[in-house]
Amino acid sequence: MTRGLLRRASAVVALGLAVLVGAPKSARACACGCGVFEIGGPLMYPTDVGVTAFVEWDWQSQNQNWHGTSSAPAEDNSDRLIRTNFFTLGGIAQFNRSWGVIARVPYWYRNFVTADEDTGEIQDLKSSSLGDIRLEGVYTGFSEDLSTGLTFGFKLPTGQWKEAGFDRDTQIGSGSVDLLLGIYHLGAITSNRLVNWFVSAKLDWPFATQDGYNPGAEFDTSLGAYLDLELGGGVKLSPVLQVLGSYRMRDSGPEANYLDTGYVRVLVAPGLGISFGRLSVYGELAFPIYQNVNGNQLVASVLAKGIVAYSF
Repeated sequence: MTRGLLRRASAVVALGLAVLVGAPKSARACACGCGVFEIGGPLMYPTDVGVTAFVEWDWQSQNQNWHGTSSAPAEDNSDRLIRTNFFTLGGIAQFNRSWGVIARVPYWYRNFVTADEDTGEIQDLKSSSLGDIRLEGVYTGFSEDLSTGLTFGFKLPTGQWKEAGFDRDTQIGSGSVDLLLGIYHLGAITSNRLVNWFVSAKLDWPFATQDGYNPGAEFDTSLGAYLDLELGGGVKLSPVLQVLGSYRMRDSGPEANYLDTGYVRVLVAPGLGISFGRLSVYGELAFPIYQNVNGNQLVASVLAKGIVAYSF
């Protein structure tokens, strides 16, 4: 009797170990890091009293499986591709020298390719919907030129998070209400303001979640410099170079993939802005130079951003 129990107990332990050891082979995970699109240079923050409306496009194609600080075999992750186009309609309203608001209303289109965990059959899934809306207040009363600001607000659970075939960490929406806290500073390096610099940081902390999925908190930073080159006729050219950093904690809860979420990432992002009076256009490419992910996650080799803004 005792030997039989021991044999059954040993079998259970062995099965459990096999599941734990084999879990990464069927991992379903991605390192979206979408919060990194929310930070950056002067176009992202108010620099004068008034209203600025903007349209933003962001893009990334996560097609490389990554483990720790290096690439890993594709078969270690059942996910094969997560390609996302992010379209955002936004506005910055600076009421006076101290207070303003920022609103961002995103719409996402996502293509998700994954292998069925039971059959191994490749599934090519697509989803498009309104994303999670971000509403923030801005305080810029530290200086007359609005060069330093604090941002504070919420991310709302307006995005789709029940799309069939998508895991909770690959859904367009997180299903959570997040607290958003940020700080930024814009400064001049030369007295004629030809060479300038900026630094920003933002914390995204989910505090109200749904249905057993708690997305990890994310902290994003940027540090960069840019030129203001007057070309005449009201035209200004602004080359930009910045370094972006992201830290995301692991997801938690019964619907989360704890082992294969969370990361640290550093990117270098050259960009170029052109202003025609009240109209501004900006483009940027960001390239990862350091990535350290937990478990197996899909990452992108480049992130793209484009913004068209008009100040009233």
